Amino acid sequence: MKMKKSPDQLRSYRWFGGNDLNAFGHRSRAKQMGYAREDFEGKPVIAIVNTWSDLTTCHSHFRERAEEVKRGVWQAGGFPVEFPVFSSGESNLRPTGMLTRNLASMDVEEAIRGNPVHAVVLLTGCDKTTPALLMGAASCDVPAIVVTGGPMLNGKHKGKDIGAGTIVWQMHEAYKAGQIDLNEFLSAEAGMSRSAGTCNTMGTASTMACMAEALGTSLPHNAAIPAVDSRRYVLAHLSGMRIVDMVREDLRLSKILTREAFENAIRVNAAIGGSTNAVIHLKAIAGRIGVDLQLEDWTRVGRGTPTLVALQPSGRFLMEEFYYAGGLPAVIRRLGEHGLLPNPTALTANGKSLWDNCQAAPLYDEEVIRPIDKPLVADGGICILRGNLAPKGAVLKPSAATPALMQHRGRAVVFENFEDYKARINDPELEVDANSVLVMKYCGPKGYPGMAEVGNMGLPAKLLAQGVTDMVRISDARMSGTAYGTVVLHVAPEAAAGGPLAAVREGDWIELDCKEGRLHLDICAEELAGRLADLQAPPQLISGGYAKLYLDHVMQADEGCDFDFLVGCRGAAVPKHSH
Repeated sequence: MKMKKSPDQLRSYRWFGGNDLNAFGHRSRAKQMGYAREDFEGKPVIAIVNTWSDLTTCHSHFRERAEEVKRGVWQAGGFPVEFPVFSSGESNLRPTGMLTRNLASMDVEEAIRGNPVHAVVLLTGCDKTTPALLMGAASCDVPAIVVTGGPMLNGKHKGKDIGAGTIVWQMHEAYKAGQIDLNEFLSAEAGMSRSAGTCNTMGTASTMACMAEALGTSLPHNAAIPAVDSRRYVLAHLSGMRIVDMVREDLRLSKILTREAFENAIRVNAAIGGSTNAVIHLKAIAGRIGVDLQLEDWTRVGRGTPTLVALQPSGRFLMEEFYYAGGLPAVIRRLGEHGLLPNPTALTANGKSLWDNCQAAPLYDEEVIRPIDKPLVADGGICILRGNLAPKGAVLKPSAATPALMQHRGRAVVFENFEDYKARINDPELEVDANSVLVMKYCGPKGYPGMAEVGNMGLPAKLLAQGVTDMVRISDARMSGTAYGTVVLHVAPEAAAGGPLAAVREGDWIELDCKEGRLHLDICAEELAGRLADLQAPPQLISGGYAKLYLDHVMQADEGCDFDFLVGCRGAAVPKHSH
């Protein structure tokens, strides 16, 4: 394929071209690695952005994926280089990978801009790595393609499949209720994660992999192929080949990440029963590329969309079955055939439209990917809530909620922070019943800090013992995509920013009405204003470091929790010489 740019118009020419002292130094250092001048001169330089880390356990296989991408780049006539970036995974990172998502995005952006690269292959997987890498690449607006590490194999326990993450919540509740003993709890632990890869449920990792594919930033089937399936290796190789052609076609992210692409992603999220975290991450990605995505878009585009994919935590299957059933292309085909794909002509990374990629996709299992007239949930669109308790919005995932609780009025049982919740939730004297509304404060972007996945509060042990399985829960926190329940999240403004959530008191009546999109604290405006005026600012325990930068500049959940100074596309203009 013919290059749209001559070799001397490529970014790398500013490093490797000419005969001045800088070009001499750059070429010499490339030769230091054993490359001949012919290996890199005049060729697209493709950066493989690797989030491998022993501490991001679901990325343990990424070194191999990088090598497969490299083979593809070489084959297509490019020059592959690999660099690491901060791995913002959930496996071990405290207080949450969300705290460092923006840090990772800064890492990606500066590495792209400051080095002689024309395009990037983004190796993503665990929750925050997908949005972080897309955010950083979008701010540079270079050709980019996502290669996800893939989900782990099905977990196994007592001869049955178990889902990573989801089984944690289920088994812990059963253990607290005295329904299982410690041996069974530990047995499930041993059987949950039995191969490389991300959570095998429709958690945030799988959701964001689906979002990357629905946005058009990956090749078809990238989202669902299991991590250890040989077809995953082939996809990595093909992605390496394709990114070279994307440079030749000047197919930059701004041509793919359009408003139309984001609308497609919102509709797909509803169809797959995707994580509420996608609301925050898509907003952040959109902000970097200049698309004005709002919470109302989730209502306008997503409401009324049936949930078709019966994966845990909403259904009973796992990502292996999803791939074998046809994967995301089959879902998109089903949506498109029923007029539910907002923008079929949206461009994707392979140069074709989303519909061209999916219109003939096979569908093998209608238990996993349901027919339109037999959905898992009739309306799976993320529910956006507003009211005096959430003036800037809150979210709820209908496919994981109990229908009877989606219109509910109950008295608040209030936890001032996560520590208060941990200390009191299992107290036999706690005044709580099945109709109560559990409220937790100070767990938002500034309050935690980082907005950890603690919003799906475990239920009081005494209610679990009575057979209660769900309650309305409200907080300014996030929830793991692997979790479930009638859980209101992302309340904005958060308590730490002086939002109304901070003013809720024990015994207050709270009304949730998902049909009307309403979240209401049943007190008069004057009373609420008085309470807010009397609030004492929470103690500031962070005095420096990255966390201080985060607290000073993080925006609220409805704005994507990006840093205010990172919003927007800064491009990839070549910086000044280093010597």
